[in-house]
Amino acid sequence: MNNILLKMVFKVDKRTVERVVSYLCGEDTLPIVEYLKGKENISEFKIAEDLKIDMNLLRNQLYRLQKQNLLYFRRKKDKKKGWYIYYWTLNLSEIPFLLKKIKEDELRRLKSRLERERSNRFYVCKNRCMRLSFEQAMDFNFICPECGSIMNEEDNSKIIEELEMKIKKLEEEIKKIDEKYFLNKKIKNKK
Repeated sequence: MNNILLKMVFKVDKRTVERVVSYLCGEDTLPIVEYLKGKENISEFKIAEDLKIDMNLLRNQLYRLQKQNLLYFRRKKDKKKGWYIYYWTLNLSEIPFLLKKIKEDELRRLKSRLERERSNRFYVCKNRCMRLSFEQAMDFNFICPECGSIMNEEDNSKIIEELEMKIKKLEEEIKKIDEKYFLNKKIKNKK
């Protein structure tokens, strides 16, 4: 069983693919993803030619996609020239895992920010030039370093409320991702 690589196939909509790829690899990689859909072992020279992309730029984009396991390659040595030619294949089976990872990272950041908001007092001036912690505001004698106005303690209860709502929404999104891509697969694989 250890030597067998199980490849799970997920049906992921185009919009989700575009969002994940753009977030992790940059929007400039989307034409490559679109081009490679349904194709296998396509030479980097053919990709560059068909998409009219400079080879160095293309390789940069291919490596960004490969770093996220969205592409894999096979290389062959050119017998005439002696160098290696890389043949690329798209791997969209990683999208659900990457989507979940993105959401979980965002959830961790929001929870960290919520903790910061709950455990600190913040100060702002009437113009809201800057938002400083108690220690920072004290360093400036509670005078805004931008406009010179007096800084007062900010009521951050709305910020905390918004963060709590965002966290709840993200937790629900992660649960839906699990239900859509992972929980059903586990049940099917056990049978």
